[in-house]
Amino acid sequence: MLKRLGRSEPFPPPESALRDPNGLLCAGADLSVERLLAAYRSGIFPWYSGDEPILWWSPDPRMVLFCDELKVSRSLAKNLRNKGFEIRIDSAFSRVIRACAEPRRSESGTWIGREMQAAYVALHRAGHAHSFETWQEGRLVGGLYGVAIGRAFFGESMFSRATDASKVALVGLVATLRARGFPMIDCQQRTPLLASLGAREIPRRGFLHRLAALVNYAESPEKWTCVQA
Repeated sequence: MLKRLGRSEPFPPPESALRDPNGLLCAGADLSVERLLAAYRSGIFPWYSGDEPILWWSPDPRMVLFCDELKVSRSLAKNLRNKGFEIRIDSAFSRVIRACAEPRRSESGTWIGREMQAAYVALHRAGHAHSFETWQEGRLVGGLYGVAIGRAFFGESMFSRATDASKVALVGLVATLRARGFPMIDCQQRTPLLASLGAREIPRRGFLHRLAALVNYAESPEKWTCVQA
C-alpha cells in the first residue's frame, strides 16, 4: 500500500519507492516551500494531476545532464548566432510556468495545475526557483524553470513557441550553472529531447550520492545573471 504522509511527517527513504510505477514513493502532505525544499534535498519531486492527491517520486534510474556533457548541434549553434535570441533570468517567472502548464499537442491535460504553479511562484519569491527565458524581438518565445539548492539544479519543465527556443534557454542555463560551479542538472525522467542534448540516465544510488554533497554548499545570495554561451 502506498504510504500517505501527514503534514509534518518526513519523507520515507527514496530507496523504498515502488518499481511499478517506477519511483512512486508516497502521497499526501503539502506543497509548502519547506516541504518542497526537503523533497529536492532528498532526491524527491512532486508530480501529479489536479484530481489526484500530491504524489512524490524518486525514479531509478535518474535522468541527469552533466553540464560538461551538453551537446549543441550545428543547427542549434547556428540559431543561437543568427536568430536574434536573448536569454534572461527571472524576468518573467510566472509567465514561464504558465506557458509550461499549457497542454501539449500530444497531451490532453497538464500536471502543472494552479496549486503547483502557486507553490513554485512561492519558491521563486523565496529565492529558490529560477526561470531562464528566451526572448526574440521583445516576445517571450521559450523558456524553462527549476529549483536551485546549494550547487544542485533541478529542472522542472520547459516550453517553446519558436524553433529551438527552449533549447536556447537550456544552453543559457548550462553556461550560467558552469560559471557558478554547478556540475549537473536533475532532469528527473528520460525524454528524447533531453537525451539529444546530452542528458543520460544514472542509477538512483549514484544520483543521491552526488546530490548529498551538492545541496550542502552555502547558498549564494546575489541575483542570478545569465552567462551567454
